[in-house]
Amino acid sequence: MTTALHIISPGSYTTIQDMGRIHAYHMGVPVSGSLDDFAHRIANWLVGNSSACAVLEMSMIGAQFDVLCDADIAVTGAHMNLRVNGKSCPEWTSIRVRPGDGVELGMAENGCRAYLAISGGIDVPLVMGSRSTYVGGRMGGLKGRLLLSKDILHRGEGRLLKKPRSLPWIPLYPEKIAIRAIPGPHDDSFRNDQDKFFSATFIVTAQSNRMGCRLVGPKIFRDPDAPQSIISEPVMPGNVQIPADGQPIILLKEQTIGGYTNIATVISSDIFRMAQARPGDMVRFIHITLEKAHQIYQEWMCFLDEIKTLLTEDPQQ
Repeated sequence: MTTALHIISPGSYTTIQDMGRIHAYHMGVPVSGSLDDFAHRIANWLVGNSSACAVLEMSMIGAQFDVLCDADIAVTGAHMNLRVNGKSCPEWTSIRVRPGDGVELGMAENGCRAYLAISGGIDVPLVMGSRSTYVGGRMGGLKGRLLLSKDILHRGEGRLLKKPRSLPWIPLYPEKIAIRAIPGPHDDSFRNDQDKFFSATFIVTAQSNRMGCRLVGPKIFRDPDAPQSIISEPVMPGNVQIPADGQPIILLKEQTIGGYTNIATVISSDIFRMAQARPGDMVRFIHITLEKAHQIYQEWMCFLDEIKTLLTEDPQQ
């Protein structure tokens, strides 16, 4: 463990996240973890880490910190105008930093959340097998809370890169988002409005957070003969809940149980797109079958493997 970062300003909502706490769901503990697991993976691969390493997740306004050791860093996700010692630096690429360097990120200009990885990963104690912060449960990360000014962060053991790494393209996050979804598990309660749901355009609201992305648009109602409520049951990231006001909520990674009916479920390969949605962005749901979702998942995993190979082709790194 090496002392790595001194936080000057934490930004608006900065937490430590890894790939999530996937083995405690049955105890009512949410997955947590990076909402944009695509940007999370790339950030880690760019600095020579495994995808399991913890990173900083910054929402809307980035952090400012001083570097306390030699390290490679990379910032992915939302564009936040990365600067090192006042000089603009590229994102989606590795950058060598030295003790005394000052790093600053600004307001998100494209997308909502940025991810900063450092050699060896952010080192905090494992809680239920994960370093992810669950603020609602005061669990994981640094004392289970948002980062604060004057916090000191450590990094794990990790070798510095022999040469810089860079993704050959810069992903962009459009204001018009199309996400693929499977009907259900309660689609039989929405026979009358299912076509409306899959043809309508919804707007992301400012009430969205790590628990869920709230939308506003044409109201979606249960059929007159459908139960007006259900017994609370386990939910999963991607479920699209329809509360009494008829406005959909796409669940993200910090909820384990719910009592609203779910008209559809966003496929896992597309959830990261909602992590980058900003208030005012437009969302449409694309109807697909379960078989098609399985095919897309396999193709997505192959795509990630190709990127990993591209960025880590040196076997010594």
